[in-house]
Amino acid sequence: MEIMTESGAARAELDGEGAAARFLLVLTHGSGGSTGAPDLLAAGDAALGIGGLVARITQPYRVRGARAPGSPVRQDAAWVEIMAALTGAAPGVPVVQGGRSNGARVACRTAGAVGARAVIALAFPLRPPGSAQDRLAELQAARAAGAAVLVVNGASDPFGIPGPQDADKIVVVPGETHSLKGHRAVIADAVAQWLPTVLR
Repeated sequence: MEIMTESGAARAELDGEGAAARFLLVLTHGSGGSTGAPDLLAAGDAALGIGGLVARITQPYRVRGARAPGSPVRQDAAWVEIMAALTGAAPGVPVVQGGRSNGARVACRTAGAVGARAVIALAFPLRPPGSAQDRLAELQAARAAGAAVLVVNGASDPFGIPGPQDADKIVVVPGETHSLKGHRAVIADAVAQWLPTVLR
C-alpha cells in the first residue's frame, strides 16, 4: 500500500485482519534500515498473535533511497500523515505505534499528535556514543501525551539504556547490542506480555 505525504510516498506492508483487529500497531525502521529488521518482525509477530493489525512502514526518505531522515520536523509531519491514512484501515480500535532506533524516536515524538495509546521503542538511542546529551525528552513527550511506553534495548547498546523511571516498562536483552538481531523470542514475548496490559 502506498501512502502519499508532503515528503513523498511512504510504503505500508499490512498483516492481519483489519475488520476483526483488536488494535492497530504501526512500526517503522531505523535511519538507514528496513522494515525487515529482526526486532520489528518480532514485535509485529507478537501483535498478530494477540489480534492486532500490523503495518510496517517504509518512510518517504527511504522510499526515495536516502539513508538519513533529514529534518525531524518534516519526518514527524510525514509520520502524522501516514498514521491518518492508516487509522482508516481499523477504525475505532486503539492505536499503538513504534519503531527501532530513529523510528522509536519518531514514534515517541508524535504519540500525542496521532493519539497513540502506547509506544514500543526498540533500541531507543538514548544518546550518541561519546555524547553527554540525552534524548529523554522524547520518551517524556510520549508519556506526557498519555501514551504508555515500552523500551526494549540490548544490554550492550553503545547508545545507552533508559532507566526504569523513563518508561512504563524497560526490557534489557542480554547479549544484544543496538542491532537487536537475535533473541527474537525474548522481544516478541516482551511485546506480547505488555500490550494487553495497556489495551484494556
